[in-house]
This record gives sequence, C-alpha cells and structure tokens, in this order.
Amino acid sequence: MAKKTIQDVQVAGKTVLMRVDFNVPLDAQQRITDDRRIRMALPSIRSVVDRGGRLILMSHLGRPKGDAGDAKFSLRPTAARLAELLGREVAFASDTVGPEATAQLAALPENGVLVLENLRFNAAEKKGDAEFAQKLAAMADIYCNDAFGTCHRKHASMVAVPQAMGDRPKTVGLLVEKEIQYLSETIASPQRPFVAILGGAKVSDKIQVIRNLLGICERVLIGGAMTYTFSLAQNGQVGQSLVEPDRVELAKELLETGGDKLVLPRDTHCGNAFRGDCEKQIVPMGAIPDDYQGLDIGPQTADLYAEIIREAKTVVWNGPMGVFEMPPFDLGTKAVAQAIAESGATSIIGGGDSAAAIEQLGYAERVSHVSTGGGASLAMLEGQSFQAVELLDDK
Repeated sequence: MAKKTIQDVQVAGKTVLMRVDFNVPLDAQQRITDDRRIRMALPSIRSVVDRGGRLILMSHLGRPKGDAGDAKFSLRPTAARLAELLGREVAFASDTVGPEATAQLAALPENGVLVLENLRFNAAEKKGDAEFAQKLAAMADIYCNDAFGTCHRKHASMVAVPQAMGDRPKTVGLLVEKEIQYLSETIASPQRPFVAILGGAKVSDKIQVIRNLLGICERVLIGGAMTYTFSLAQNGQVGQSLVEPDRVELAKELLETGGDKLVLPRDTHCGNAFRGDCEKQIVPMGAIPDDYQGLDIGPQTADLYAEIIREAKTVVWNGPMGVFEMPPFDLGTKAVAQAIAESGATSIIGGGDSAAAIEQLGYAERVSHVSTGGGASLAMLEGQSFQAVELLDDK
C-alpha cells in the first residue's frame, strides 16, 4: 500500500490542499485543551512551507449541523494555535469555498498557510458532494491527505476532492504514511509471537476486529466490559455488569472459533456501585455477586496478560481493560500499558481510549506508534480498505 508522500513531490511555487485532522477539544471559552492533533500534522505542514509551497489546510471540528453560525465549532482557534507552533502568521478564511476563501488565497504569499473554516459547516462535505469537491480542488495544484482519523469516511474532502484533482498529484501526508506503515504493513507481516489486546464496552463494536485478528495472531486477550458478554456465553454470573444479551450467541461462536487463541480474564475486580469509593471484591471470572458489577480485570488476569505481552514481538492494543479513568479500576489498564512499554515489541496503540490511557500513564514515548484515529484504526484492524487512501498516487 506504499503511496506517494508529500515529500515525494515538488511544491515550490505550487499550492497544496491538505486535509488535516484538527478536530481538537475546545472548552467553553473556545480554548484548545489538547493540541496533539495539530502537533502531529506539523511535519507535513513544514514539508510544504519549508520548500516554498503555499498551503491550504481543511478540516472538520465536532458535529455541527451544517450551520456556519455555530461559532463553538469554528476552526479559528486552531489557526491561532498553529501560528504559535509554527512561529509564523497563519491566515484564516471564515468560509470554505466562498468569497473569503478566494480572497485569502489570492493574498497568500509563497510559504503562506491558510486555514479554511470547518468543512462540516457545509452539508455537502458529509454528503461527498462532487460540486463542493470541485470548488475545493480548483484551489490547488497538489492534494495531500494527512487526516488518518477520517480515512475510513467517504466525505467530500477525503474522496470526492482527490477524484476531482484528475491528473494533479495526490499524496499522503507523513502522519498517514506512518499510520499505514504500522496499522497495515506491520500487521500484514508481523514479527511473532503477535498478540492483540482488545477492550472496550461492546462485543458488537469489535466483532470484525476479533475475527480478523484471530486469523493472524497467536493470542487475542479480552478485557473491558465486553468480557461479561463472553462470561454470560459460558453461563457465568455477571451480576449488574454491562452485557449485551443479544450478542451471547455471537460470543459463543467467537469462543468456539478462537479456541486457545482467545484468552479471557480469570478474575474480575468488581464493585457494588459505579464509583471509586464503592465496596469492592475480587472474584473469579463468572462469579460476580448479584448486586456487584465488573469494572476491571483482576490482579491474576493482569499478571497473566503482562506475561503473555512480555513474550510478544508484535503487540496491538485497542480498548482499556476497565474503567481506567476511575481508580482503583485503572489497575488492569496500567498493568497492560506497563507490560507493553517494557516488552521491547513493535507496539501499536489503536487510538481512542487506549491512546488516552497510554498518554495519561506516561508510556507514549515507550511504544512504537500511537494511532491518531480511533475509528479509522479499528476499521484498519478489521482488514477494511480505505477508498480515501486507494485513490492516492502509488509510489
């Protein structure tokens, strides 16, 4: 899946239209509370401006209902933060394909950077509208996709714009290149043993991932609330735990298919309320009292999982082992994160809550790759192909 990168094309004197993922969290005062996604895009941005190209950045933020008047979803704060990070002026257009964008682009100097307003202020973005895409494509000589978090979407900026570019260069950014390298190429030919750790609330969210990884991994370790649906499938007692009764038959099928590859917890850390200060018990898997709920894997399971992880050569982790944001039910997730950091394996953290946990626990610098796209990384782990990437130029 090797694609031509922005580094592979000449940008001097050209205009590059780059799709980035500036979908950052903002507080009530429109202040950015976590700028990691902006920082992750800097290598691709600098690749253009440092080589004499003009750069137009487009992104979505939040879920506005196509209303350009909804200021709380404006990308203006991201343009201001990008200017601080780059140490240079960054222009901002209050529309995407309207007169303001046209005027700002006309005034953009060589090495200049322009951020367009939120793509989703225009309903045509999510519809994949070709006319909207044509207007965006007409602004530039080169297209670059550096927004891995939306690569599984078929929105206009992801699919219709590269289609509208015709024979003009269509590239990946350096962030998307890295995501593909780890989430596709590493998993396609992993060093073994290859171990996957899957957590989260619902079996239904991870069905295809579990099926796909059972076909290519030596071990698939299960944690999080979906554990209790598997427990129910084995006639276990789950108390007040979160379960999906309609997925029990599916869980039975996965247990049968997985055999020894599918590893379930041996014990459960449970509480009598969803609070850190509730009454707690550690009980065997499938023996949760009626008035308790499972909130984390138990210490015996944490030790077992850590032992399996430390012997691995490739590790993929998607989903926490318990309610990691509520001590002491963060202990299972901590044990897994520490084992991954100490394993020496090629380690891929699949976005979302797992990425938040690895950052929060201080292990982000000790793993090989932390994905920027929760939904996209999950789709890639399922074995899906992305039209947004397939449309781009091959190396």
